[in-house]
Amino acid sequence: MTATNSSLRKLKEAAKSMLPAPLFLSLLHRKYIGRYPNLLHPTTFNEKILQKSLRPDPWLTELTDKLTVRDYVAQKLGESHLIPLLAAPESFTKEVFDALPDSFVMKANHGSSYVKVVWNKSATSFQALHELANYWLSLDFYKIGREKHYRPIKPRIFFERLLLDESGKVPPDYKLQCFGAKSGQLVIYILVISDRFGADTRGDLYDVDWNHLDVALGEYRPSANPPPRPDNLDAIVDAAVKLSADFDYVRVDLYSPNNQIYFGELTFTPGAGVLPFTPDTVDYEWGSLIPDAYLSIRPSLAVTVPPAT
Repeated sequence: MTATNSSLRKLKEAAKSMLPAPLFLSLLHRKYIGRYPNLLHPTTFNEKILQKSLRPDPWLTELTDKLTVRDYVAQKLGESHLIPLLAAPESFTKEVFDALPDSFVMKANHGSSYVKVVWNKSATSFQALHELANYWLSLDFYKIGREKHYRPIKPRIFFERLLLDESGKVPPDYKLQCFGAKSGQLVIYILVISDRFGADTRGDLYDVDWNHLDVALGEYRPSANPPPRPDNLDAIVDAAVKLSADFDYVRVDLYSPNNQIYFGELTFTPGAGVLPFTPDTVDYEWGSLIPDAYLSIRPSLAVTVPPAT
């Protein structure tokens, strides 16, 4: 990239950052979905997600933060469903790196896709991970999609145990789209992400009875041979039901290596409200499952960030 192109890109990004959030999101929606959103009277899934991005309940910040949400999950499901936390330091030092096991996962708590799988610590270095961690910490995730509940999160780096299935691979990611739990009319769809960190990442959508649906979400393409029904599907769904009970909509991410269920994250504004559906009619169908009025959620639980190690 030339110096001129780089300067123009920086000017463009600076101009975008000055746009009011509703205008910014409308342009982003037009770019990715192909039409301008109706933010005053939303009907589609993406429009209602944009509305929540603009006017989130303050509690969502605590539940979106990947560290503080652990207390909520422990109360709802039990601590055994939390991925073991190896470290959540105030600063990532060489001493922290040296104390980590040979394999682990490094994450940041304040955004999406800040994940680094380390299979063998000897194949990387503290310097490499430190540079990546500092880059993540420098990012203001709010500016990417104007999801307001991310803005107050204090960025932190943390380390979890690497989960592996019986074949030694990272297990599938079960993303349960939970609609209407708070209003008593729960509907669940399950997006299964396979080979997430491999060369052939796929996303397959099922209804709650494990019927495969001919639907694609965002960048994820369905598999030629969709994943089979997990042996503990009922337990996976039950965990999502418990974690979604306080909300009109939430995506509950779970893992289930060797039939043990572990919590991934809660996501209230997936795709930042600009998630393409194929076919597009699903955007309207899912939108009808979210109440038109934003139903406020109950007061925040007291949560505690895990102590620095």
